[in-house]
Amino acid sequence: MPDETSDSEEATVNVAVISGMGVCLPRRIVSNDEIAPPLDVSDEWIRTRTGIARRHRIEAGTSTSDLAAAAGRAALESAGVGTADMVLLATSTPDRKCPSTAPEVAWRLGLGEAPALDVNAACSGFIYALALASSHIRSGAHASVLVIGADCYSTIVDPADRSTAVLFGDGAGAMVVRAGEEGEPGSLLATTLGSDGSGGDFAAVAAGGSRLPHGARYEAAGAHHLALNGRQIYLQAIRRMSAATKSVVAAAGWAVDDLEALVAHQANQRILDAVGKRLGLSPGRLVGNIEDVGNTAAASVPLAMADAAERKCVPVGGRTALTAFGAGLTWGAVAATWPAATPVTSPAETRA
Repeated sequence: MPDETSDSEEATVNVAVISGMGVCLPRRIVSNDEIAPPLDVSDEWIRTRTGIARRHRIEAGTSTSDLAAAAGRAALESAGVGTADMVLLATSTPDRKCPSTAPEVAWRLGLGEAPALDVNAACSGFIYALALASSHIRSGAHASVLVIGADCYSTIVDPADRSTAVLFGDGAGAMVVRAGEEGEPGSLLATTLGSDGSGGDFAAVAAGGSRLPHGARYEAAGAHHLALNGRQIYLQAIRRMSAATKSVVAAAGWAVDDLEALVAHQANQRILDAVGKRLGLSPGRLVGNIEDVGNTAAASVPLAMADAAERKCVPVGGRTALTAFGAGLTWGAVAATWPAATPVTSPAETRA
């Protein structure tokens, strides 16, 4: 029989659309003046090298799932929905080594038996999870996905190591993405991901996995703390985020000059400035909040985006690129139009 389906009736490909944004930052704020003296540095020393003035840190008894559940609930509220078909939790500081943290978060949010999994791509985790969510929605497998980035790097950073202690803060950011149409604000139009395992030692916690099981001898050597090769991370982050941004912008059919906002992983202000300069973007188009929250790892991109949305510094529908670089090495980028969602902020939900 001949195909009687008209062009107007042909099935269209779903597009993932950001419809809600949620934020959770621990109540405790740690200023440079608090952490500088034990490290034999100053507020000026930290600001000059990192652009950070303060960061949030969890209190004893609070964990990654507490922040993730709160941010996820806030994102659902922002989207005006009570559920999602799937949960992707980007984190490299899970509550436990095994099992993953996402199923507990989904349970705490009352999402029934929705599939839930952790995505561990370090600071690139949220971009990886957002790309996965887009793929699931475009394929028709799910109509909505709750994507959360949550990390508590204060639990793996050596407080006596000035190369890491000044950088990291704790927090969680979340987005609801749903099936929609390409013309809607918040549409995810293109994604790109990459990795290079040859640089896996540039930023790593050596002990605790199967290669070096956690034990007293590794505790003494400090192998359970995050160690950074600062020079390599600096060079790789600039190179990878710049290239990923160019790639995803081209895939969306734009030019870099068309961008109205670049939301890059808030690793270090000098890295962010260098990426902007390499791309030829004016400082006004670089979205960031590193001064107030520090490097929040997988939570970095959604927290920066929510902060900008709250301040209304990017027009709804504006051409936007999100990019991140992390340990692994991993990197990625997403091209999107700026969402219309209003962020909702929630305190951590400590489990009884």
